[in-house]
Amino acid sequence: MNSKLTFTALLAITLTVLLCLLWGAPLLWAISTALRPEAQTVAGLQWLPDPVIFDAFIKVLTMGDLPVFFMNSVVTSLAVTLVTLLITVLAAYSFSQLRFKGANLLFWCCMFGIIFPFEALVIPLFRQVYHMGLADSLGGIILPQVVSPMVLFVLKRFFDQIPKDFREAAILDGAREWQVLLRVYLPLSRNIIYAMAIITFMGAWNNFLWPFLVVSSTENMTIPIGLTQLNDTYGVRYAQNMASALIGGLPVAILYVMFQKRVASGFLAATGLKG
Repeated sequence: MNSKLTFTALLAITLTVLLCLLWGAPLLWAISTALRPEAQTVAGLQWLPDPVIFDAFIKVLTMGDLPVFFMNSVVTSLAVTLVTLLITVLAAYSFSQLRFKGANLLFWCCMFGIIFPFEALVIPLFRQVYHMGLADSLGGIILPQVVSPMVLFVLKRFFDQIPKDFREAAILDGAREWQVLLRVYLPLSRNIIYAMAIITFMGAWNNFLWPFLVVSSTENMTIPIGLTQLNDTYGVRYAQNMASALIGGLPVAILYVMFQKRVASGFLAATGLKG
């Protein structure tokens, strides 16, 4: 039994190390490229920069419109996250705890959107945004992203696991539905809401296709779109590209590190497991 457990543990450690190398190597290469002189980026395979310089980071931060791209990403990602959570929390609570005619049919109609890839909806969404006068605006980026059937499904599943007695006891004490949601369900759902917020924020921050289609002016571009403009403006400069990518991904990485325990706890709670 001990030898079997030892072999299983060794296999797990080996696979973990291999996965860390597989995922970590591109990141290390990006950091190495961003810290070397531009001439060395095309000189061949070289993991360690020699010398280590920060010219690429300085040029990216002081040249072009990166601060504008960064602020647009912050605004759109926060807006998408907050509106998505507001809509899905209310909808999940309604579908889970309230009984009204056609609830199941309406819920599965919402879930039907999961089977369609976003690319299949791009043309009708673009036409809708265009006719609403939101093309080439931050509102046009935000609006089509605020509906998330997957977040709705996860939150409803979690609300279903909360004993009905909690709601009934609160109602007997004179609480209204919005008070039950705010004072009973939201505190119990804190970790899963954190997890959904982080995932929604990351998805909105890294979204390339939709902002690329709906935005054309520089002042409305987000980080993923703005990075493509650096090549057009300054030529292919690999050190600056890597520095831009690292700067653009830093907020999401920091956010995940800060809330990783809550994210893990949220997913464990959503699956009915205990961490």
